[in-house]
Amino acid sequence: MANVYSQLYIQLVFAVKGRNSLIKKEFRERVEKYITGIVNEKGHKPLAIYCMPDHTHLLIGLKPDLNLSDLVRDIKTGSNKFIKDNNFSKYKFEWQVGYGAFSYSKSALNNVIEYILNQPKHHKKRTFKEEYIGFLKKFEIEYNEKYLFEWIEEQQFPM
Repeated sequence: MANVYSQLYIQLVFAVKGRNSLIKKEFRERVEKYITGIVNEKGHKPLAIYCMPDHTHLLIGLKPDLNLSDLVRDIKTGSNKFIKDNNFSKYKFEWQVGYGAFSYSKSALNNVIEYILNQPKHHKKRTFKEEYIGFLKKFEIEYNEKYLFEWIEEQQFPM
């Protein structure tokens, strides 16, 4: 796209269906690399990613001529197939429908990257539900809790 200049930074957050803890430590980095490859292939710039056992945070520099919902669809479809093809879970793996997308200024990037890369530390203090609803409130996004992710209080599968 000639003469189009942009600076768009988006944090994506999406969860495993049923909020099951199916992204194990043994293959977490491989899934992250695979998702990063999808982001690169689509022309966006991956800045940070962390796959928790039951959800993923991804920060990207968004290319303005590509549709964000198509990117999320491609990430979920591709990584779902990658996880299944590599038998990373003995349980049925799927991503939940929906996602959160939150925009940031360039001046906030270091803090967002640090936040994403320190997910295990943050989740010792806050549940994913508290974290996600916190994002919605921080960004003043109206929501109906019945349409948010499926929430579970405890992990359904052992780590």
